[in-house]
Amino acid sequence: MDIVFTSSVPTVWSFGLYLHLGRVRRQRATARAIDPPQAFCKMFGAFMVFFGLTPLLLGCAMAVERCRGITQSLQHSAVVTTAHVRLCLLLLFTVACTFAALPLLGVGSYKLQFPGTWCFLPVRGSLSTADVSLALAFSGLGLVALAVSVFCNTVSGLTLLQARCSNQDLKQTTSRRHRSSSPLQSLDMEMMAQLAVINVVSCVCWSPFLIYITISVRQFFKGHFRSDEEYDKPLLLALRMASWNQILDPWVYILLRRAVLCRVCSLLQPKRAILSQNNSCIGLERQEIRLH
Repeated sequence: MDIVFTSSVPTVWSFGLYLHLGRVRRQRATARAIDPPQAFCKMFGAFMVFFGLTPLLLGCAMAVERCRGITQSLQHSAVVTTAHVRLCLLLLFTVACTFAALPLLGVGSYKLQFPGTWCFLPVRGSLSTADVSLALAFSGLGLVALAVSVFCNTVSGLTLLQARCSNQDLKQTTSRRHRSSSPLQSLDMEMMAQLAVINVVSCVCWSPFLIYITISVRQFFKGHFRSDEEYDKPLLLALRMASWNQILDPWVYILLRRAVLCRVCSLLQPKRAILSQNNSCIGLERQEIRLH
């Protein structure tokens, strides 16, 4: 999923930079802004929709697969095979590509958005039935995928926490090594921390954009019109927040690792780190004395 995120960013940025530079040139040549070619705006809008839906759908599929592997580990290898994974990926990419291509085929349209540097599905003004349907379908599909991801990640985290508490109760008096080790050195704690932060990042980044599209389309469709400035600036801010999800997701896996977490804990609790280091040195000295 991170590969799709990182590969989509240069493509979308290049389209946005081209639109911005073209807008600056047109404003210098004339006193008013002129819209870019419609074909280019359609292509840019299709990329925005495709790379907007794909991360959400892939994240949902990964969350479901992770939850199945944690809660039903014995059936996971039999159900989740290489052929099933390839078929699922093909289906998700087909859904996103078909949805993005509908305005190119005449079903709905793409419109230049404020401040003239990106194109997307129209969500205000005079909207046709196809435009309303596509906008609501985009936000609805995204919200469903986000809700399923959050639910599956929460179930996975709670299952790992329950398993860890059970293992600690069983091994508390039997293993000296288990008593002296830090909880952050275990893989389940690392995964629980990553799942919790991923849930927070996904909700904070994607929810404003998807919910704002739904609210705006419903208001304009019912005839409750607002000024352009009142609508454009919040939508642009919501888009920027959604774009941060692609940037923050890889850093969650990079920073929330066992080595990094243990290092942070050692910096926050230096006395405890020194004591554990002294205990390890004493253990090594005892082993050398026994060998001699």
